[in-house]
Amino acid sequence: MKLSNMEGKAVPQVTFRTRENNQWKDVSTKELFAGKTVVVFALPGAFTPTCSSSHLPRYNELAPVLRENGVDSILCISVNDAFVMEAWAKELAVENVRLIPDGNAEFTAGMGMLVDKADLGFGRRSWRYSMLVKDGVVEKMFIEPDKPGDPFEVSDADTMLRYINPNAQDPAFITLFTREGCPHCARAKAMLQERNLPYEEVHTGMGTGISSRTVRAVSGRSTVPQIFIGGKHIGGADDLAKYLAAH
Repeated sequence: MKLSNMEGKAVPQVTFRTRENNQWKDVSTKELFAGKTVVVFALPGAFTPTCSSSHLPRYNELAPVLRENGVDSILCISVNDAFVMEAWAKELAVENVRLIPDGNAEFTAGMGMLVDKADLGFGRRSWRYSMLVKDGVVEKMFIEPDKPGDPFEVSDADTMLRYINPNAQDPAFITLFTREGCPHCARAKAMLQERNLPYEEVHTGMGTGISSRTVRAVSGRSTVPQIFIGGKHIGGADDLAKYLAAH
């Protein structure tokens, strides 16, 4: 299998058929890349295991740090149709990455990354790779090695971030366990919002599938909110106030 390294060359000029607000929308390569610094990662297929568990979620997590380091947008390209890519974005709650359907494989073929996955029943799909594109020209490509299966060694978000800025710091991800109608939970969220700190909210209580036993198991406490920052248990709303005052 011969894969092309396009460093120093312009990306293919194609028009993608996308969906936006339940309507068809044509998006050109020029619109996506002209005058911008863009991180692109391509993968074999939406809803597939590595793509769903690691590749796309980590780019979504590191997107704010990539933007702080000069990246204007992050694109995920796959040889899938627009409906599949739209459903996948909703399934994974992707907010920071734009999913681009290369349904006819024109962009992937132009990149020299179209491979035969007929043995899996996939037909022709994209090889897994990532690249940094500046004003439509590829500066750097990370192409997965030519090995059997679906290698995932170099096209990950962390490798791209280290290339752009070796000293960039991982964001301290914030997770809150909350319950509907809890005033202390509302207070904790307000404190984070005032400081523009993004967070993930995990709802507990009836109908959520997460009980006070679960909260106790992970935090040692059964009350909410319980806040975790960067994997460290901070505590409740009062504990969060003290933490934020000290940082």
